[in-house]
Amino acid sequence: MSFQTGLSGLNASSKSLDVIGNNIANANTVGMKSSRAEFADLVASSLGAGGGGAGAGIGVAVATIAQQFSQGNINITGNSLDVAINGNGFFQVTRPDGSTAFTRDGQLKLDKDGNIITNTGAAVMGYPTDLITGAPTGVTPQPLSVPTSAPIPANATTEITAEFNLDARAVIAASATPPTPISTYGTSLTTYDSQGVALPVSLYFSKVTPTTAGTDQWAVYTDPAGGPANYAGALVFDATGALTAASTVNTLTLSPSAYAASLTPPRTSIVPDFTVTVDVSKVTQFGVAFNVSNLNQDGYTAGELTGISIEPSGTITTRYSNGETQYRGQLALADFRNVQGLTPIGSGEYLETFKSGQPVLGNPGIGKFGELRAGAVEESNVDLTAELVNMMTAQRNYQANAQTIKTQDQIMSTLVNLR
Repeated sequence: MSFQTGLSGLNASSKSLDVIGNNIANANTVGMKSSRAEFADLVASSLGAGGGGAGAGIGVAVATIAQQFSQGNINITGNSLDVAINGNGFFQVTRPDGSTAFTRDGQLKLDKDGNIITNTGAAVMGYPTDLITGAPTGVTPQPLSVPTSAPIPANATTEITAEFNLDARAVIAASATPPTPISTYGTSLTTYDSQGVALPVSLYFSKVTPTTAGTDQWAVYTDPAGGPANYAGALVFDATGALTAASTVNTLTLSPSAYAASLTPPRTSIVPDFTVTVDVSKVTQFGVAFNVSNLNQDGYTAGELTGISIEPSGTITTRYSNGETQYRGQLALADFRNVQGLTPIGSGEYLETFKSGQPVLGNPGIGKFGELRAGAVEESNVDLTAELVNMMTAQRNYQANAQTIKTQDQIMSTLVNLR
């Protein structure tokens, strides 16, 4: 019996050395979680055996190989598509065979079609988001991608937002015609038509005799897209310097064809005239110099992808050559009731099992889910010093078990040689 007991000890020690060797080999593997061999004693029993037990046991077996899902160190890489999870959670991926897996390896890549994938070619899953606000627009994970093969299309201007102060000390103009020059109270911005062609728009202001007693009134003129100066409405202020309901600056009509014809040499445009709204709700009139604090519009020309970044919330931000920023999805995280019930399948990926329970999906940084750190990866949690000590211990155990077999062999030889 001692032969079998010693042999079980050799097998268990050998298995422990295998686990330790695997840990050491993967000490530099991103997202790798160390394992340990857990042992259980073997005891023979028989029917009708009394309590108390006098059996010496029949050896040892490896009960399980358990992975330790402690946090690994965060290593800064500077690669914008490297992502580390700082806390609980796994990235959900769809493998090339269509199966779902989970990983802590955040070394993400872009394929030729702009899909975000792992080193194994698995598609990284996440939630769709609004391009402008970044707010999630769905709760079902889908493969994430960014447009890399073609520029984003142009977007025509639909709204102009203006915030400025008109000098309350200004005198009423002697003429109702547009002032010349317009440098004292004037500003300009660039708008865009549906083809992404830039259309410069100038706005200038002249204080006029008010049509309502107890108010100050300014006439607003514009020469949109190269056309003649036009009266665009009035800004009426009360005694506190705030706009009143009598103000009439609401829309502007832009003419791409008129602007193209005004160029040297003249050009043509097939884009029809279009109207944009004007938000002047924050315009004021105080006794300080004319000052423009904000003047923007929502149109842009076509743009090529110039950069990608990932926020701690998992939102993927893309930057374009036209200065625009868009949101292209949010990385989804998954967690399990029993993470040690997951089955490792290599390449840092795990499969869901009955023991692990079904995945619970969520957003990074919300609840029990960890935040993401872009430009960084999570290193292996292997403690190399501890593994080397464990290796020496396993070696001693192996030698000791071999010694029990050797001693049993000597005893058997003695019995055989009795005369």
